[in-house]
Amino acid sequence: TRVANLAVACVGPAEMAGITMLVDGRVRTAVFTSAESPEIDSAQYETGEGPCLDAFRHQRVYRIDSTAEERRWPVFSALAASHGIVSTLSLPLVARQEGVGALNLYARSGPFSAADEELGGVFASQAGIVLANSQAYWDARHLSEQLGQAMQFRAVIEQAKGVLMATGGRNADEAFQLLVRASQRENRKLRDIAAELVERAKQRHPP
Repeated sequence: TRVANLAVACVGPAEMAGITMLVDGRVRTAVFTSAESPEIDSAQYETGEGPCLDAFRHQRVYRIDSTAEERRWPVFSALAASHGIVSTLSLPLVARQEGVGALNLYARSGPFSAADEELGGVFASQAGIVLANSQAYWDARHLSEQLGQAMQFRAVIEQAKGVLMATGGRNADEAFQLLVRASQRENRKLRDIAAELVERAKQRHPP
């Protein structure tokens, strides 16, 4: 949001901005400086055609100098014009050499220039870095949580193997295979079978 606001303040005639990106598997305007931005963008999400989507897909800059004369994306251009938008500038957001979205700028007072494209690209690159860092953080956190859960599951399974070894005279491999067969037979996760077995053992032999 900070990057989008700064882009509006610094890039040529821009009066509002939106960031197109995937959210929960769907493309939408996830960040915007004005509520009009997602309203205008809705046309391209419904039709699958528009400069923001193409900037996202093809990692290229797309500029509309006049929404009244634009023919590449007629539905989007007509809706933008109805909101008083004269020109748009859509810049790809790239992270890890992959397109992750687009920074879209909208102007009512005149077309964007080549210099505006260059300056807008600086803000788009910063937004891409923010998204990449955010994704890296959440990936690392998710992995950490998965590893923590795996360690917990492993501890429960080892305890269940110990119960079976102590009560049935089995070795470690035999105890584990018994858990596997029970999991397959009951169509339940092995860790759930193990946790239930450990809980039953605790009830029979409380501390």
